[in-house]
Amino acid sequence: MFATEVYAERRNRLRAQVGKGLILLPGNVDSSMGYKANVYPFRQDSTFLYFLGLDRPGLVGILDVDKGEETLFGDDIDIEDLVWTGPVEALASQASRVGIKRVKPLRDLRAALDDARRLGQPIHFLPPYRPEHTLQLHHWLDIPLETVDATASLPLIRAVVALRSIKSPEEVLEIEKGVNTTNAMQLAAIQHAREGMTEARLAGILQGIAIGDGGNLAFPTILTVDGQILHNHYGQHLLKKGKMVLCDCGAETAMHYGGDLTRTFPVDKQFTTRQREVYQIVLDAHLAAVAALKPGVPYRDIYFLACATLVRGLQSLGLMQGDVAEAVREGAHALFFQCGLGHMLGLDTHDMENLGEAYVGYTDTLTKSTQFGLKSLRLGRALDEGFVVTVEPGLYFIPELIDTWAADRKLERFIRYDKVEAFKDFGGIRIEEDFLITSSGSRLLGDALPKTIAEIEALRS
Repeated sequence: MFATEVYAERRNRLRAQVGKGLILLPGNVDSSMGYKANVYPFRQDSTFLYFLGLDRPGLVGILDVDKGEETLFGDDIDIEDLVWTGPVEALASQASRVGIKRVKPLRDLRAALDDARRLGQPIHFLPPYRPEHTLQLHHWLDIPLETVDATASLPLIRAVVALRSIKSPEEVLEIEKGVNTTNAMQLAAIQHAREGMTEARLAGILQGIAIGDGGNLAFPTILTVDGQILHNHYGQHLLKKGKMVLCDCGAETAMHYGGDLTRTFPVDKQFTTRQREVYQIVLDAHLAAVAALKPGVPYRDIYFLACATLVRGLQSLGLMQGDVAEAVREGAHALFFQCGLGHMLGLDTHDMENLGEAYVGYTDTLTKSTQFGLKSLRLGRALDEGFVVTVEPGLYFIPELIDTWAADRKLERFIRYDKVEAFKDFGGIRIEEDFLITSSGSRLLGDALPKTIAEIEALRS
């Protein structure tokens, strides 16, 4: 937990930006698997953590902008609960550590909201992403279930995005902790991978590292010999000679700030010639994008720069042809690079994605594209000092997509389908790192992790 003043200042700034009314911040509750008492590991709502800092289920915060009052609603455990949990710090004591003096039982929440509605106060809440949030808002505010999402407060969304987008020095330090644990996970993957091992066994080693460092996984590990499947989580496929392993993993700290890194490496001790050629193209795109990171530069422009680098590399392999800029403009690169270049990173891996990419990654004057490939770019807006972003170009040879485009002769003036055919069993390569945007450029977060061909092969030897 950060210092009390950090949370108090965040709430002060939030109230100032919203301007009037009541801000309703529900925390998460336990989620059961199989039966009520058997719960998944608890994960607090990230916006609740940002403003209220308390990592326990069943809490709700109310910030009364008009009166300047802050109230935490929740219940202490009783003696029957204590038998199972052991002593738990009193809620009032916990609340004081984040600067909140008013604590009330959860049963009083509805009355407080009813009073605000009678006074005509607008009640601001964020779009729910869990079914229980939707049901709570329906019950507390008498909003029809089907309109809860549409009733979320745009002023609150914009205020939260503005505050959470700029990472404070203490947040950056915490993110770096998560990145360095993720570094250890990646090194373990590269060094422990062996022919005949299953993806799941290797992924289990990585999860142990995340938990052992005091946190947990930031997201389900993507570890696969089928790297062409963008979010293919680990399974029982065997690591085989001639194949590569794509490992996209992240650890979050006990405070839930996380890292997000990807490396691709051969099951063999060395890349094949073809793997080496494609890997270098992706690395070149990665380095070009990183060099362009600085305040004021639209991230969409950096995406286009990476795409152009990929196209030139694919042309050198004989897989593409024609004018590079035109090929990117027409979206020909998306046969091989279907996703975006990166995203915000913080308390969430795709930071604040639950608030809407239109507000987090774009602006009123810069809207998301509907073009295949480009429409998957989560972050397009100009970078600001204090942003933490990922850079993760890749090349993915998806047989079904290649067959579909080839049958339609789509953009064939740029794509040499006869040559691409030989790459349908290639798989995919992604390289990802995390960066803080500084006043003059960017800074790699965490210790440097090997990513050149020579460095990867040295670890595999």
